Amino acid sequence: MISALISVTRPNDPEAIDLLADTLGALVAGVAAGLVGDAVIIVAGANPAIETVAEATGAKVVLRGRGASPWSAGARAARRDWVLCLEAGDVPAEGWIRLLDRFIGTARPEVSLARLRRPHTGLPSRLAARGESVIGVTAPRPGDLVRRDRLLSGPKFARRLKVRRVPARLERS
Repeated sequence: MISALISVTRPNDPEAIDLLADTLGALVAGVAAGLVGDAVIIVAGANPAIETVAEATGAKVVLRGRGASPWSAGARAARRDWVLCLEAGDVPAEGWIRLLDRFIGTARPEVSLARLRRPHTGLPSRLAARGESVIGVTAPRPGDLVRRDRLLSGPKFARRLKVRRVPARLERS
């Protein structure tokens, strides 16, 4: 099972609640399949509307400190060994449950990070993704499936982690 970490970067944006609802709604299928065990919503400041959504869905709200990594703050509240880092508005595409379940079930202990495909915005994103596959990454980003213990040590990884691609993809609502 995994914990879903959902970062709401602009909690006072009028669209933030709709984006959060889209992401939480997409995770329901994962809960029903037994893959998603809990959800943690990470916000920079208190927002009563987000707290209401969290209460209605059974998610936990975590406030992150100024300049702190949202993923580290969320990992402290997560209850599972693997966490899926998402931004509000990220919607896993069809087939994600089976693909993530298979990855988690077959991942060796030294594998700590898997990356779902995100829509690329252009050539710079594609070049950055190609470079990361060669030299590794120093910090998680939205769309990463990470071992929780790697996030608890701080906002940056102690050493670069090799990126394992997962054929599942994320879409934006």
